[in-house]
Amino acid sequence: MANFDWHAERSNRHPLDLVGTSEMEGEIDLVAVRGYRLRRVREMMQRLDIGALILSDPVNIRYATGARNMQVFSARNTPARYCLVTDHRVILFEFTGCEHLAEGLETIDQIRPAMTASFVAAGPDIAQREKAWAREMKSLLDAEGGAGARVGMERMNAGSAIALSELGVRLVDAQQPVELARCIKSPEEVKCAIASLRATEAGVAALRESIRPGVTENALWSVLHQAIIERDGDYCETRLLNSGQRTNPWFQETGQKPLQANELVALDTDVVGCHGYYSDFSRTFHVGPDRPSAEQRELYRLANEQVQHNISIIKPGMGFRDYAERAWDIPSRFHANRYYLSAHGVGMTGEYPYLYHIHDFPDAGYDGEIQPGMTLCVESYIGAEGGREGVKLEEQLLVTETGTRLLSRFPFEESLLVP
Repeated sequence: MANFDWHAERSNRHPLDLVGTSEMEGEIDLVAVRGYRLRRVREMMQRLDIGALILSDPVNIRYATGARNMQVFSARNTPARYCLVTDHRVILFEFTGCEHLAEGLETIDQIRPAMTASFVAAGPDIAQREKAWAREMKSLLDAEGGAGARVGMERMNAGSAIALSELGVRLVDAQQPVELARCIKSPEEVKCAIASLRATEAGVAALRESIRPGVTENALWSVLHQAIIERDGDYCETRLLNSGQRTNPWFQETGQKPLQANELVALDTDVVGCHGYYSDFSRTFHVGPDRPSAEQRELYRLANEQVQHNISIIKPGMGFRDYAERAWDIPSRFHANRYYLSAHGVGMTGEYPYLYHIHDFPDAGYDGEIQPGMTLCVESYIGAEGGREGVKLEEQLLVTETGTRLLSRFPFEESLLVP
């Protein structure tokens, strides 16, 4: 990685102390990780009376089997690869020429070449290809003892689902069993999440040290990308790094804007990192060289207050509505630009549950229970409607039997925390 030392002449920049970045909590038993995840999927299938799952989401294929292959490509080109999961068998249909990638995985009983039922692959004969795909899958379901069973199916071409339904297969959506399976982490999974976080924190540290007036948002964002790949992570799922006026409102994608002196720089990592686990925390920095303004410090203080308060109330057994009612009350001048969630589940990507603000609960919220083993991200965005800048902060934590354990450890900015 390039050695950017753009702050060598600055005397007001506090040194960064990445507390506990060497923590790995021992070796990770990946066989145990994969076995636990597949058992969770089958437990949810049994609970919801689903005899088989047809998975096409590459993240869910990886969750159920441990098999990784071109996740971004596969998410766009469905069904480039897919997986059949029953109560006793796992058959992976792998992309042409890639069958060797999953060899040796103890979770997979058989690897077959995928039949790509897409218009790009089949052209004008797409309807015939979809029907052929459905016939092959129906035959396999019958052979594996799933005749007449309910089959959970993820997103594929509408024609594939219609063809399978016309053959008499009782289809339901696969999202519920998979999301419920993923939401509770084993101790070995938590180690994977920590490894991903530590790698991402090192990348954010390199990004922080690369901040200077004149560098573009894109150039700064690329520092994190390289660091993630270098540390065996996968990719950044979004482009959420903005500076100055582009920090308000939130959700403006990283662009070619050069950083200006004394602006804020806000980011959300959204990293699919080591072992495929999501590293999701947000930080806001100050470009310098002067001291942050009173307005910037106030925005930061309030965002930090929101995150810390909401972390403090999370407990196992708490209902989602109860959490919403007890969560930090967003001041009215910041309400219009609030982040769309108060907190959310996280695992191999963002996942169930979504914890909504109390004002959004009537339209979007649903109830449930915060459980031990859930990993959650607690969010804050503070920026007034029509305001010049905003602050994004977020922490990642584990729900334990007695409370919570903070997993993200990247420091907050002292210069923005002081009154």
